[in-house]
Order: sequence, then C-alpha cells, then structure tokens
Amino acid sequence: MLLNKMLDGIPGPARNRVEATLENVSVMMQLKSPKVAASMAPSAVRGLFMRQGKHHDSVKMTASHDVHFDLKYGLDFPEMNELYRRAVANQWDGDRDLDWSTQVDPMNPEIPIVNADFLPFEGLREYGIKLNKKEMAAANYNMVCWFLSQFMHGEQGALYASAQVTECVKWMDGKLYGATQVMDEGRHLEVFLRYLDTKLEKTYQINDNLFVIIDDLLTDSRWDIKFLGMQIMIEGLALGAFSTLHNNTQEPLLKNLLRYVIQDEARHVHYGVLALREHFSKELTAAEKREREDWAFEVALLMRNRFMGHEVYEENYEGLMTRRQWNEFILKSPAMQRFRSLMFKRLIPNLEYIGLLTPRVKGYYESAGLWQFRGGKNASQLTEADLVADLV
Repeated sequence: MLLNKMLDGIPGPARNRVEATLENVSVMMQLKSPKVAASMAPSAVRGLFMRQGKHHDSVKMTASHDVHFDLKYGLDFPEMNELYRRAVANQWDGDRDLDWSTQVDPMNPEIPIVNADFLPFEGLREYGIKLNKKEMAAANYNMVCWFLSQFMHGEQGALYASAQVTECVKWMDGKLYGATQVMDEGRHLEVFLRYLDTKLEKTYQINDNLFVIIDDLLTDSRWDIKFLGMQIMIEGLALGAFSTLHNNTQEPLLKNLLRYVIQDEARHVHYGVLALREHFSKELTAAEKREREDWAFEVALLMRNRFMGHEVYEENYEGLMTRRQWNEFILKSPAMQRFRSLMFKRLIPNLEYIGLLTPRVKGYYESAGLWQFRGGKNASQLTEADLVADLV
C-alpha cells in the first residue's frame, strides 16, 4: 500500500518501469539459496535488466560442457532403449500430417481461437476498461499469439538444449534417444513458427523470464542441470500450457497440432526422469543434491509467478492500467489457473520420483501451495490414456 502511494504521482510509463525493476529485484531477493542466486545472476542480468531477448535479433550464449564420447557403445539401459524405439515409431511430419489448408480466422465467433472465458474481462472494469465483443476477441487473439510465440521461443531453446544433452549424456541408449528429441524439437519449432506466420500473422518477442531460464540452462556446464531444467521443468511447463490451450481452443488445426506435440513432450519428460533418477540416486554428493533441490524449487516459482503476458500489456494496456494491476488481472484468469494446476500436476510427481522433494524442502513447497501435487503419476507411469484424459 505504501509503495502504491509513493508511485501514484509518477507518470504512467515511468511508474511501469519502476514496477518492472522492482519485480525483477524481488525475484532475485526471493531466492532462498545463495548458490542458486549466484548461478542464475548472470542470466538474470542479461534477461531481466539488460533485456537482451528484446533488444537484439540474436543473442550469443556461451556454452561450456563436457562431451561424453562413448567408446564402449554399450546398450545397457533397457528402459531408455525402449523409449528410443517408441520415439522412432512415433515420428510425425508437420507438413504431411497437419492440414495446412485449414482456413483460420481468429475473430470468427463460430470457431473461436480460444473460449470466451480465456481472460476474465469483467475484471478490467475495475480499472475503467470496458471492451466490446470485437475488442474482447482481439484481446484473446493477442494472448493466443503471445502463448504460441513463447512456445516457439521455448522450442528453439529446447532444440539447442537437447543437442547439448545428447553430447553430454553418458549412456549410448540416451544418446540415441536424444537424437530423436533433437528432431522432435526442430519439428515443433517448425510447426509453431508456421502457424504463427501463416495463420495468425503475429508474433511476440521472448518473455524476459523465459529468456533467463533458457540462458541459464544453455550456459551451465553441468549436464544434469540442463536435463533437470529442460526435460523436467520446462517440458512440465509445456505439458500444462499445451493442454490448457488445447482445451480452450475450437480451431481444428491448432487443436490437432497441439495434440501431436503433447505426445512428443510426454516422451521427453519420461527421458528426463529415467536419466536423472539414476544419476541423482548414485552419483551426486549430498551438497550437490541439495543445490539441485533448491534450483528446482526456485525455477518452479519462477514459472508459476512470472509468465504474465507483459508483452501484451505493454502493447495494449500500458497507460490504461498499472503493471501491478495487470498482474492481478492475469492471475484471476480461469485459463491461467487451469494452466498452473495442470503444470504442477505433471511437474511435482516427477520431482518426487527423481528424489528432489525431500523433507528439507517440504516447507518451501507447502508455503508455495505446491506440496498438494505430490503422489500423482510421474512420467514413467503415465500412459497415453492419462494424457488424453487431460484433453477435451
């Protein structure tokens, strides 16, 4: 309340810059582990404060990791080999298997790009913003473009991370599977780019918080952190986001595209839990495991709290409401609430399975309202029927 009073006299654009800076500082101040804060700080500076994802056409991220060249060629990880066989059998072609002749009109109320309740428009009235039906449709269109743009950016990060992990992982079965994931991520990048470019004709820049996570993963030298971040955390986020958008759209091409991608993502998370359960249980020191427990929790909070569609706000609502008011509006969105629930329904059981939900961090997860998601099926137990059950 005191902060709001202090900011009341500041012109709108300046106030929003102050609020954005304070949000970013708050993120770093909330990190409970000094080691995690230190490891993420360079990425946070590049993403949150320098905003490199916004100010450049491309960004150089210096990668540093060991390449594990296997001269034994031992295929001695049967579960990983089975996953590789499934991945080979389920490859699909974005050009052949999706009907790109489908006409997409995101403003057509008969085939809505998202359901009418995707955003809680009544909440905007509190701030004096009244939208007619056409303006509501445009707002939903912008949010879908924002979501799909972040999916596209995330898939580019996943493409590079999966290539790095294929070099780093020590199991030959894992390298074979990793090659299929590189192909998957390239295909996902292709179809999201094509849909945005040819059907919606609009893209948004990468979200600063997503940039921080991707930058942190690609520049970290530890292969298991790359694995944990991409295969467990970001892929868990993706499963929740893809399922939410799938269930909120009536557009047939987008619905079909998301269904194909979801099937691939489920394999990717399965790959992650197989590799990390083995590694975390046998090869980490107690101190190394504690650091990964802390890192996973901090990234979980970052994913929960920081994907607010600020790029949409800056384009359409800056000057009409404050950044803080926009955050409150987005948090009330039924779609965003469903997204968080699905994301953590898939993420938390995987963290439990690989041994990162220990009594030491129980209080952290309880205070964040995330402990309740324990006990669900992890990626090694999920069937296609389980994933389809999330879809409508």
